[in-house]
Amino acid sequence: MSTTSLPTPDHAAELRSAMLAAGFTADGLLDLLGAPAYAALARSETVPALRATRGGGEGPLATLVRLFLLQQPVPYVHAASAMPVEAALADGWLRREGDEVHATVDVRPYGGPDGEDWFIVSDLGCAVGGAGGIGSREEGVVLGVGGASTTLAGITVRTPVGSALDLGTGSGIQALHATRHATRVTATDVNPRALGFTRLTLALSGAPEAELLTGSLYEPVGEATYDLIVSNPPFVISPSARLTYRDGGMGGDDLCRTLVQEAGERLNPGGYAQFLGNWQHVEGEDWHDRLRSWVPRGCDAWIVQRDVQDVTQYAELWLRDAGDHRTDPAEYARRYEDWLDEFEARKTRSVGFGWITLRRTDAAEPSIVVEEWPHTVEQPLGEAVLAHFARQDYLREHDDAALLEAHFTLVEEVVQEQVGPPGAEDPEHVVLRQNRGMRRATKVDTVGAGFAGVCDGSLSAGRILDAIAQLMQEDPVVLRDRTPEAIRLLVEQGFLEPVARPGQ
Repeated sequence: MSTTSLPTPDHAAELRSAMLAAGFTADGLLDLLGAPAYAALARSETVPALRATRGGGEGPLATLVRLFLLQQPVPYVHAASAMPVEAALADGWLRREGDEVHATVDVRPYGGPDGEDWFIVSDLGCAVGGAGGIGSREEGVVLGVGGASTTLAGITVRTPVGSALDLGTGSGIQALHATRHATRVTATDVNPRALGFTRLTLALSGAPEAELLTGSLYEPVGEATYDLIVSNPPFVISPSARLTYRDGGMGGDDLCRTLVQEAGERLNPGGYAQFLGNWQHVEGEDWHDRLRSWVPRGCDAWIVQRDVQDVTQYAELWLRDAGDHRTDPAEYARRYEDWLDEFEARKTRSVGFGWITLRRTDAAEPSIVVEEWPHTVEQPLGEAVLAHFARQDYLREHDDAALLEAHFTLVEEVVQEQVGPPGAEDPEHVVLRQNRGMRRATKVDTVGAGFAGVCDGSLSAGRILDAIAQLMQEDPVVLRDRTPEAIRLLVEQGFLEPVARPGQ
């Protein structure tokens, strides 16, 4: 585990002020570097940014970029013009070698959801866009912000709550977001070094302090319960617990399963728990059933599988993540064999990745939705998560007869596509497609398309179906009997919204 000492946050407020004054922000980086170099940073490619700041070393913004983001030494006099350099040296943000100073940590500007200027602090070269990118083989390394962490931040429900728990906080991005809408924030990690980075992230971002606790899973918080639990855990299914930031140290997908199964008793009524995770696709077992078995009693669940990789792709991804592809070929082959041996022993054919959201409920029959949606979505999705569970409540409370009496409207920005061979009189099928949120698409028949198109809240579902039956010369009773299932699907997937009527 890394033993490098961390800076102290004693003068974080002064350092923050200097960074903001220099324009060391997400917007400032884009202005300085230009779009191509800025985008290259997200791919861990630093050469364009180095070129863009070369020759601009005397400017405070270029100095801070080269120092903290690109981890290049800069002259002491340039650093002194950009920040309170003696305070930064005393607190350990910088170290001096002759006439130059070096950063001791990676500092990445990060734009908050409401335009906040935040900073994520992590180990050198371990932020996406850092000098070396992810690829450290050091056991206790603490990563900065990356695609997984921003995904979780985007799907998290952001209603005001009394308490929030960030389990496995890493460099603190989820805790940072939670400070905006939670009265009390607790962050835990098995790696004490990660908690140190979380403290720095919060301080440098000007955010309130959080309760920081060391330990694995829920052990550090005892019997405490929360309104919101979030976790981007070390979910990688690997043959060892070599890297703390990614390898959970349990067999197979047991860490993710345990995290989910034990969440129910940690949630307050109505509370949400939201996780990223990996799960095994095991020979002879339906992966949907595997994940349903994880859901704790007393919780609704919405589980979305976003990607699936066969075991060879999966092993190669994480071997490269650790930089093993740059080692001796024989060593790389041995580690690759270890991964395949582990998967073969567990009869694992592929590995899924996705999101898991739980909601504590008192419903007699909890709603558990497990689905695959690998297509593009529109972040942030926190409101879409809330809407999903609100729709589940509505459908749970309305039987087919009640649905036929209800009034609905078609949501905004839904388009209809007709699919079939060119010149055909009738389409093979009709697709309704959303352009917001989950951006779902669903096939409907002629009745479903006509029904959705007429829904403007003025007529009940039953009266619309009666009119369609008359136009199509169908028996209205038969149409009323067979259509509620299609209405239920359109409501569940967010194409139709119920309209509250007077007195309801």
